[in-house]
Parts: sequence; structure tokens; C-alpha cells
Amino acid sequence: MAFADNLPISESIGVFVGITGYDWLAEGQAEPLKAAIAAVAAGGIIAIARALLKHRNKG
Repeated sequence: MAFADNLPISESIGVFVGITGYDWLAEGQAEPLKAAIAAVAAGGIIAIARALLKHRNKG
């Protein structure tokens, strides 16, 4: 599998939309920079977890 197949694109977009939507509903305005940072962080955590689990299952 290619590296791009393991990137959590849909999960990151979901986190971005969720945080932006929550901010908009709770505060009346969205903060896309904060949501983008959280989405990238969540995507990184998911990618690392997938890599660790894949490595653990092979060995």
C-alpha cells in the first residue's frame, strides 16, 4: 500500500467540520484556524496509531 492510502483525510475533514460547526453554534462565529489545527493534530494522531497497530500486527 502507498503512504497516501494510510492518511486519515476523511477523519481530519470530519474533525474540522465538527469543531467549526460547534464553534458556530455555541459562539455564533467559527474559528477555522483553531479547527484546522485540531484537525491536523487529530489526523496525525490517527496516522501514528494506524502505523503502530499495523506494525504490532505484523510482528
